[in-house]
Amino acid sequence: MQMQKEVHLTGKDLTAMVQLRPQDVGKYAIVPGPKDRLDVLMKKIENPVRNFSFMEYTMYTGTYQGIKVTAINGGRFSTDTSITTEVMCNAQIPTIIRIGTCGAMDENIKVGDLVVVDKIIRGDGVTPYYVDKDFKTVANKEISDILEKVAKDLGATVHRGTVWTTDALLRETRELVEAKRKEGAMAVDMVSATLLTIAQIYNIKAGSILAVSDNVITGEMGFMNPLYYMAETKLIEIALETVKRLEGK
Repeated sequence: MQMQKEVHLTGKDLTAMVQLRPQDVGKYAIVPGPKDRLDVLMKKIENPVRNFSFMEYTMYTGTYQGIKVTAINGGRFSTDTSITTEVMCNAQIPTIIRIGTCGAMDENIKVGDLVVVDKIIRGDGVTPYYVDKDFKTVANKEISDILEKVAKDLGATVHRGTVWTTDALLRETRELVEAKRKEGAMAVDMVSATLLTIAQIYNIKAGSILAVSDNVITGEMGFMNPLYYMAETKLIEIALETVKRLEGK
């Protein structure tokens, strides 16, 4: 017996399951990875309403200085990111901003610096199910331009360029890292390829800005470094100001 449906569970099906409609969400979505970063963001959002809670993911919609904004802890890895991004795209949120973390792949990029994504080298396991190997995953230029400008205006040290996304955190070998550096990667994360690729195929504008948590080249681990935590907090301020500027305020 063959499957009764062409696809067992689609993004549209999942969005319907959590009872999410386009009128329930904002024009902008801000997407941190973990729940604790979402909790900090929600302190900035006025009159938030919980849209749904599904597994460990929770979405809220409220306002920021009169602008309707949605926020969700979008996942730490490519697989869970694909689920939440499908929900956002099927709910027809026009603009998505990812605020995440990355490892630097340049000795001159420091813990606590920020990286604005322009292009992606896809090393995740999800996007091959969506697009072929020649597909070019890029961030929306308008969003990236504003993210970079806002970050600099707020005094952050910002780098901009190509990011490699991988699923194999514990297999970032010297040979693999050097190969990706030769392809132009300045940083590595575990999310941006999936979020940006899925947004692209749905014609949703999306951007990604990342706080540097460690340096793959020097071996520095900054997860306990105050500069990293300050950068994480600054990402929220940058995303909200970017929403204002996109809205023309």
